[in-house]
Amino acid sequence: MRFTIYGKNMHVSEGLKETLKKKLGKFDRYFGQETEVYATFSKEKNYQMLEVTIPVGKTILRAEERSEDMVTSIEDVVNKLEGQLRKHKTKLQKRNQDEAAKFNLEGIEGLEDDVFQPKVVRTKKFAVKPMNVDEATLQMELLGHDFFVFLNGDTDDVNVVYMRKDGNYGLIEPTF
Repeated sequence: MRFTIYGKNMHVSEGLKETLKKKLGKFDRYFGQETEVYATFSKEKNYQMLEVTIPVGKTILRAEERSEDMVTSIEDVVNKLEGQLRKHKTKLQKRNQDEAAKFNLEGIEGLEDDVFQPKVVRTKKFAVKPMNVDEATLQMELLGHDFFVFLNGDTDDVNVVYMRKDGNYGLIEPTF
């Protein structure tokens, strides 16, 4: 695996880089040499955060953790990624059959194929009226939802506004 490591609001020491590479080294048997791993270390107030993204074929594995200690964040991210691999082993194998040389999940002991697989059990339809982003965030708060789909009156595109973990809002705009 090839690593690209960034530091945001902090300097990433060689020790942290080596610890991350060593912990993620257990995934070497699942991913090929050409697999890219993007890691971003950041610091916010009293928290140490780590975000790791691994694009594999058509799939992106991503985990983010925050704690008071960076080593704890590293261990939590590795555990999350391992859980994602275990949980979605079958789906990932089917989706990435053409990428077989880059992605090998044979060694993962995980959930069996006959275990419950989530599916869409409800479809909801609603009228989309044009509004601006401020109106959409207000509507989202009034409904008590974490996200809200709306027609942006300024761009005439369908957008999604969502609540971020830090308490701020995010906006998803489509590009064509």
